[in-house]
Amino acid sequence: MPKKKANLEDPALSRREREVMEVLFRNENATARDVWSALGEARTYSTVRKQLSILEEKGHVTHRVEGGTFLYSPRVEREVAATSAMTRLVDTFFQGSVAGAVSSLLGDPGGNISAEELERISGLIEEARKNREGKQS
Repeated sequence: MPKKKANLEDPALSRREREVMEVLFRNENATARDVWSALGEARTYSTVRKQLSILEEKGHVTHRVEGGTFLYSPRVEREVAATSAMTRLVDTFFQGSVAGAVSSLLGDPGGNISAEELERISGLIEEARKNREGKQS
């Protein structure tokens, strides 16, 4: 099934739902038992199955049946899910200010941002400026 675009209005995922999604992103697809094992059995098998069902209802997960077993996979690409989550985070904690979020990350002494990452960030800023100038012309 083709991956769909995430709707930014989708309900936010809980911490435990994000953990399940991380397993699916890492493995591309998995059975409920695979997810349960990957989570270190910190929750019951029936809880994992229920979380997969809820994630499917929310449109984040799909399944197919192989040999009588449900095989779950993410319906959204990791990058789309990350963008959606980041947008919610910036809106919630920084009142929609990207500059505020970036400032917070860059000002964190424990952030350990490498010179390569700073260079990449500089390149992304320059690219965003060029794109904005192109749209204003």
